[in-house]
Order: sequence, then C-alpha cells, then structure tokens
Amino acid sequence: MRRYQDKHNVQKQAYYTDRFNVQPSLPRFEVTEDSPFNATLLHVKGLVDVLEAYVEAGQLVVWVTPKANVSALKAFKTAGYENLSEMSAVDFIAQKGGFEVFYQLLSMEKHERARVKCFVPQGETLHSVTEVYKSANWSEREMYDMFGILLENHPYMKRLLMPDDWQGHPLLKTYPLQGDEAAQWYEIDTIFGKEYREVVGPENRDPARVDARNTVDFSRIGHEVEAGAPYSATPTAQEYQEKGGIAVVSKITKEKAKTLKERP
Repeated sequence: MRRYQDKHNVQKQAYYTDRFNVQPSLPRFEVTEDSPFNATLLHVKGLVDVLEAYVEAGQLVVWVTPKANVSALKAFKTAGYENLSEMSAVDFIAQKGGFEVFYQLLSMEKHERARVKCFVPQGETLHSVTEVYKSANWSEREMYDMFGILLENHPYMKRLLMPDDWQGHPLLKTYPLQGDEAAQWYEIDTIFGKEYREVVGPENRDPARVDARNTVDFSRIGHEVEAGAPYSATPTAQEYQEKGGIAVVSKITKEKAKTLKERP
C-alpha cells in the first residue's frame, strides 16, 4: 500500500495526558533459599544459562538469551508451569536497539506465576515456542503483526489482526497514533474504491477525538441532552442513579460530588 517512514517516537507527542498517571518502579527481591521459587529456579538453572533472576510483583522473573527461549520454556514446563497465559514484546528500539520479549507462565498445581524474558535486537529473528506451548501460535503471529518480530519455524507465520497488505507495525513507538495519510484512506479505498474519496471523506483515526456538538456519538458529562438534540452549553443535572438510591449503596447527588485533583 505505502512504505512506512520512521517518525522518531511520534507517540511521545500525544497532546493529552492522564492527570492520575503514576509510573512507580516495582521493587525486586532476591530469590532466597526459603523462597517458594527457589526449587523452580534451581531446576531451570540446571538446564539453561540464566542471565538474571529475581522476584517482582509476587512472581519469578528469569532473563535468558534469545537463543535459549525454547530451552527455558521447556525447563519451566517440566517444573510444573503447564500454561503459557500470555506473551508479547515491548519496543525499546530508541533506548536499547531492540525488543524485550516476555512469556507469562502459570503453574496451577503450585499456584505460582513466572515470567521468562529475553532481549531481541532489532532485525534479528526468534525461535517459535509453539512446539512447547500451543497457545503461543496466535500470540506469536500477533507479536509479528504488531512489532515486526519474525519467528523461525512457526507453523503459519502471517499477520493476525492487520490486513495482509498493511505496511508497518502499529505497536512500534514510531508508529503514529492517528495513522498516516495512507491509513486515513485505506478502508475507503478497500471498501468503496478511490472514486468515493470525495464522497465519504478521510477516516478520522484520532483516538482522543471528541466532538462535543455531536450529540449522537458523544455525551458531554454535565451537559447531557437527548440523542440528536442541539448541543447545550448550559450545565444539566442529569442523574444516573435510581431515585432514593439502591440497597446498601446510599444516594449520590452531583451537588455532593467532588473532583479530585490528585490521587489520594
């Protein structure tokens, strides 16, 4: 369709912010001899070279090299982690020149969770783990679709969510949040044809777009009107709770509501 061009972390240029956004660093703890993860870690270390291991958010985190990802997952599976519940990647191209790939594992017998992580340099491939966990099949296709990370020996390596002719990978930090000009016309051209561009108009892909005067698709809190009615700048006293409240929950009125300026 079109060739994507690097735009240098354009997602950092998002014009809206979350006033409650807090990004604390999670504390990490050493895997001690009395840790419930100690036996698992010793088992894995006996089969795979572990670069780093610690406990974070109540789960074991183990770093290995990208070439050892299959061996590491086999070691965890023989240790009782029978479920690969999630896997994906994080774009660290700007900071470190590659991706952090993680595999989220669950042991229902031990009631424990573990995360295997590896760093894959940009442009390098990773071995598929579908031979160990079948649940990795679609997750690896999604990871390729969103980040462009190619998997070797995958049984059906193709895009999962985006069209086959799509250029670029939407979860890269260099991918524009609103898409580029070609993305605005992609569905119009595909469904109706280019001759309908002037009839339909470009698609608005801005996820933060709000049209307060469009009372069919948007409802402005504090200024609610009937769907399709003219926009009103006058504040309304629309209540969404039953009159008198409901059992256990007391009646809440807008007059008693408070808008927090910071997280308590």
